Amino acid sequence: MTSPAEPAAPARPRTDDDLAADLCAFVDAGPSPFHVVAEMTRRLDAAGYRPLAEEEAWALAPGDRRYVVRDGGSLIAFRVGRGAPAEAGLRLVGAHTDSPTFRLRPVTDVRRHGYRLAGVEPYGGVLYHTWFDRDLDVAGRLFLRPTTPGAAPESRLALVDGGPLRIPSLAIHLDRSVRTEGLKPDPQRHLVPVAGLEDDGRPPLLEAVAATAGCDPEAVLAHDLVLADAQSASLVGPAVRASRLDNLSSCHAGLHALLDAETGAATSVLVANDHEEVGSGSAEGAAGSFLEDVLDRLVAATGGDRQDRVRAVRRSLLVSCDTAHAVHPNYADRHEPSHQPSLGGGPVVKSNAGQAYATDAASAAGFLAACAEAGVTAQHYVSRADLPCGSTIGPLTAARLGLPTADVGAPILSMHSIREQADARDIGPLRRALAAHLSS
Repeated sequence: MTSPAEPAAPARPRTDDDLAADLCAFVDAGPSPFHVVAEMTRRLDAAGYRPLAEEEAWALAPGDRRYVVRDGGSLIAFRVGRGAPAEAGLRLVGAHTDSPTFRLRPVTDVRRHGYRLAGVEPYGGVLYHTWFDRDLDVAGRLFLRPTTPGAAPESRLALVDGGPLRIPSLAIHLDRSVRTEGLKPDPQRHLVPVAGLEDDGRPPLLEAVAATAGCDPEAVLAHDLVLADAQSASLVGPAVRASRLDNLSSCHAGLHALLDAETGAATSVLVANDHEEVGSGSAEGAAGSFLEDVLDRLVAATGGDRQDRVRAVRRSLLVSCDTAHAVHPNYADRHEPSHQPSLGGGPVVKSNAGQAYATDAASAAGFLAACAEAGVTAQHYVSRADLPCGSTIGPLTAARLGLPTADVGAPILSMHSIREQADARDIGPLRRALAAHLSS
């Protein structure tokens, strides 16, 4: 089969300053995983990628650029290489679309002491104190009652911006112990956002959400809605200050790397999973079958069989990209003394003897070779031996598929805060290293 002619891709940011500004725009466009995937598919469409439906049969040829979305919040995009996957392997970049937040409960309306509140529960490892006294948006998707009998419910994105919600802190006069003993909020009682007063004349929250989606609130069957910081991402010198840098910075870098990478013998793949922050245990999460299903079908659609899929995986390398801990100037003792990544110092290779990260010598060497090819200097991170280590999609994907994996990421401060900080000087090097990996 011959490869179809490739349409010209739109211009993309080329300087590191342009890329940092583009990251800010990308983060602002992604207040929920569903909005993140919508923004990624918009950019993929503009670059000549075309959607595939899991319900349909696939036919693929070398050079084809396609993407698949599962359940709205997870995406896999790929460019078919010139060689058969069983012979040339695959080069993959992984990331996740979700971030720590609060998720609205099915019954959203809560009334207390003359106030209207929004019923929520924590999603992921939320750094609670950073969410107090912030203007909060509501974002996600609605499922609507079908207008045609027997049809599937329609899904629509929704966003109530302008900060309609807020979690007010308690005045120091009513609890002076917070200054000596620290803030210890109970998520059931103390982390319930206020929407307004019962008699302020505004509609219930779900009605406001439905209005932004252009639908009747009575048509809403179900929703997946989360809270998001209303403050836009910003650049202050080299500092990128934004919500959800963990892990939209990696989605952004991986997407640009895929669009930049040249078509080589190996097939290039970007996988962005939802639900990493809560363990990845879903059909579209890294512990689910999404990537495995797509790889099975990709190999089969290019003339391979089950044995060829295993051969392809063993000739492949996944670079699992998630943010890393930059050394904190006020808490440097919480870092391993010989492994203290700095902001602006380049991408970080993350290792852990207990396999909380999937990196081993072979996978690290593969990524470091791509860094060298791209002219990028890498850093290294391990946690202190007396402190627990976080994890990401890397070990789960490696264990499920037998896929050689390196865990890497850009260094940031304030991880899991409502507002994190990265460095513009790390964005370009990570993008170039990932593009070199995908092109190798």
